[in-house]
Amino acid sequence: MKKIAILTINDNSNYGNRLQNYAVQECLKKFNNLVETISNIKGRYGKKIIIYKIKDIVKKLPFINKKYTRYNNFMKFNKNINCSKYHIDENHMHDDLGEKYDCFFSGSDQVWNPNFNRLSDIDFLTFASKNKRNSFSASFGIDEIPDKLKEYYKNNLLQMNNISVREDRAKEMIVELTGRNDIEVLVDPTMLLDADEWDKVSKKPEQIKEEEKYILNYFLGELSDSRKSEIERIAKENNCKIINIMDKRDPFYVSGPSEFLYLEKNAFLICTDSFHSSVFAILYNRPFIIFDREQEGLKSMNSRIDTLIEKFNLKNRRFSGSITEENLNHDYTEAYKILEKEREKSLKFLKKALDIKE
Repeated sequence: MKKIAILTINDNSNYGNRLQNYAVQECLKKFNNLVETISNIKGRYGKKIIIYKIKDIVKKLPFINKKYTRYNNFMKFNKNINCSKYHIDENHMHDDLGEKYDCFFSGSDQVWNPNFNRLSDIDFLTFASKNKRNSFSASFGIDEIPDKLKEYYKNNLLQMNNISVREDRAKEMIVELTGRNDIEVLVDPTMLLDADEWDKVSKKPEQIKEEEKYILNYFLGELSDSRKSEIERIAKENNCKIINIMDKRDPFYVSGPSEFLYLEKNAFLICTDSFHSSVFAILYNRPFIIFDREQEGLKSMNSRIDTLIEKFNLKNRRFSGSITEENLNHDYTEAYKILEKEREKSLKFLKKALDIKE
């Protein structure tokens, strides 16, 4: 049994982040490993973590619980993730952390996004020896690396042992920078677990009514009036309510990752600009429509969705001005065949990184 550590973004307000963290853990556990996630959050290290634990307890108190219901639902899901006793940030490391584990994985998620002010050497695992440094479906979240950071990325990427990324463009950027020819493009770890495995951590929201038909809206960007009207038209024609899970005014905004899984599985239709919402629509065999993000600064985030729908031949899932009968129907037979091959590819990469002989 090997002791393995995951270094990822620890975002307790983001569905995709928490779900990919859990998925990486479960994939690595399949090889009979002890797997832990090391918390890497600025200002939460050493004795200071006690302060945050006290704050967590306060947020759970009945007289203020309602305000923090969403946060607490995320915390409940986090109980499924085996967390290390170590809490670090770029300025506070344990001198022998690299010796505490047999192997480290950076990712998944946008651990290498330069626009996030959390990015540091930790995301390239520089505290560990080169043979222990691996990335698993890591993402840059952008299509171009700024010129001033190219040397930084090049040096760090050359010192990684095994590299896998989530997007085709991410591979191209690494090859351009380093000349490496061993970069793998793998599916997001959330796709490596099947629907039954996800059901183990799914939970029915208290607000849901039995046999209630609904369209699930999950938008990280803005939703224009014309798009909103089109979704409302389909809802009215099919006797559906609309759940806007990212709208603070919606009762379902308090949903944690477990409730999110239930909503994805049971939706009449999923309308989204989210990569992970699209992923779970596929896994749960639900019809979905992808809307491109229109805001500047968010358009580049579309690249991972582009990779997803191209890889699985699901270009007909894109919104093209109106929602048609074809959008409401779906057949993922071909996509599932491709997914099986992608899962085999990911497991092969993990065996290589873990030095598991066939």
